[in-house]
Amino acid sequence: MALWLLLPVTLPLTTISGAWIIYTMAVEHQHVCPIYNWVYNASCEEPLVKQSKQFLCCTLDDVPLISKCGVLPPESCWFSLLCSTGSFMLMLIGLLRYAQVMEQQKQDSVLNLIGLCSGWLCAAGLGMVGNFQVDFAKVPHYVGAILAFPTSLLFVCVQTILTYRLVKTHTHCRTAHIRLTLSLLALITLVLCGVFFSQDSFTLQHSAAVCEWLFMMAVLLFYGTFVMEFHMVSSHTLVVLIQRGERQGVPQNKQERA
Repeated sequence: MALWLLLPVTLPLTTISGAWIIYTMAVEHQHVCPIYNWVYNASCEEPLVKQSKQFLCCTLDDVPLISKCGVLPPESCWFSLLCSTGSFMLMLIGLLRYAQVMEQQKQDSVLNLIGLCSGWLCAAGLGMVGNFQVDFAKVPHYVGAILAFPTSLLFVCVQTILTYRLVKTHTHCRTAHIRLTLSLLALITLVLCGVFFSQDSFTLQHSAAVCEWLFMMAVLLFYGTFVMEFHMVSSHTLVVLIQRGERQGVPQNKQERA
C-alpha cells in the first residue's frame, strides 16, 4: 500500500510542470505575453498573435493568468487534460487524508469532514476551470474559479490545524511548520491576487497574475507534503473508510423501515 505515496508526489510534479509547459506554449504561440513583461498598452494596432516576436505590444487581454494560458488551442487541449487529471487526484488525496486522520483520531471530527468537503469542492472547481475556457464560457469558468480558490485555501488551512493536532514526533512537527509556511504563503498571495485583479492598473493586473502562479505552486507543494503520511496508508486505513460509510448507511436504513 506504500504506492499511495506516489499520489502526493505525482500531483505537484505533473501539475506544476504541466502548467509551465502550457504557459510556454501560450507564449510561443503569442496567445499571452511573457510573465517577465511588465509593459502594457491600452490598445495595439495588431492582435498579439500577428505581431513580430521582437516587438510585442501587450494589452490587459494578454496578461499571463493561468486560465488565459489555456484558452486557445493547442494549449487549451492540454490545459483541460491537466485540470481534469489534477481534479481526480485531488479527490483521491482528499479522501485518503480524511480516512487517515479518522484512523489516527479513532473517530470522525467536524474539522476532518470540512477538510474532505473543501478538498472535493476544490477538485470540482478545478474541473470547471479547465473545461470551460474563460474567453468562451465566462460564467461557468468564473464559478469554477470562485469555487476552487477559496476552498483550496480552506483545505490547506484545515490540514495544517489537523497536522498540529496529530503531532507525535519531531518529523511531524517539522511537517506542520512547513505546512503552516505554505498556508501563509497561499493566504497572502490569494488575498493580493484578489486585490490586484480588481484594479485597473496595468502593473497591478500583471501582479495579480504573478500572485496567482505563486498561489498555485504553494497549494500544490502543500499537497506534496502528504508524502510524509501516505507511506503509512494501509489496508486498515481503507477499512476505516468503508466502516465509516457503513455506519452512515445504517441510520438511513432504519429511518426508511420506520
